Amino acid sequence: MIAVLPAFLVEIACYLAMGFEAMRQAFDRLGSKAARAAILAASAIIPYIIASVRTSTFDRSHLLLLLAVALPAAFWYAWIRRSIPADVLFLGIVGAVYLSKIFEQIYGQPATHVSLGILGRLMWIRLSVMAVLSLRTIEEARFGFVPSPKEWRIGVLYYFYFLPVGGAVAYLVRFARFHQPAMVWWKLALVVIGTFFAFLWVVALFEEFFFRAFLQRLLAKSLNNEVAGLIVASLLFGLAHLPFHAFPNSRFAIVAGVTGIFYGLAFLKAQSVRASMVTHALVVTTWRVFLTS
Repeated sequence: MIAVLPAFLVEIACYLAMGFEAMRQAFDRLGSKAARAAILAASAIIPYIIASVRTSTFDRSHLLLLLAVALPAAFWYAWIRRSIPADVLFLGIVGAVYLSKIFEQIYGQPATHVSLGILGRLMWIRLSVMAVLSLRTIEEARFGFVPSPKEWRIGVLYYFYFLPVGGAVAYLVRFARFHQPAMVWWKLALVVIGTFFAFLWVVALFEEFFFRAFLQRLLAKSLNNEVAGLIVASLLFGLAHLPFHAFPNSRFAIVAGVTGIFYGLAFLKAQSVRASMVTHALVVTTWRVFLTS
């Protein structure tokens, strides 16, 4: 723990910086697109170097593999003019890398049952998000970690809208069943709160930014129809869950596609990715704590 703590502190600092508009604006003033892309690429490898050197697991081939992943993502919008094909290909690369096991391979296990792959995943989230926000730029999505009272209200509302529909779909496709958590109430409360915020600030933040703020808006603009953008983005969101656990996980894909509709509706209602993040985190927390597949 002591050996890898500095690497986690550096990565968490970089990760948190992307969530605050003032920090993003400061980053935008650092220079040209190429200069900012170079900073992103450098920041991608620093936590790996720190962790691997301090745990005596440094491997040059792993560093080169990390660079091979980080450089194209960091320089994508510095090298390539923004366009629908470029955006779609970038999204495909971001998703493929995230779903792969490449970071577990690169960061390895310095001790038994201790995988440092989470360092790579956090890096990949903030690098790809910053590449879009700073180098490509998109319409205002109200990206950040802390929802406003209105965004909390809308996010919670669409969670409750989803429950009867999602429950029926999950039952029909035999996706999950209810189970009573075997713990005292205060431990259960801590688990619920911890699970919620872990998903709100990592998985929901990443997926909602790319599927709703980026992809759904891109599709709606291309198709000239908000509803069509919502439906197609939700369908793709469902398909992205096919590889989970065992490919093809069609049950998970169906349920995820349905949840995507409600996440997208929350995003449209609030015009904010933070509202759909709330809905997303509530749904996943309910599934993780109270349901079993």
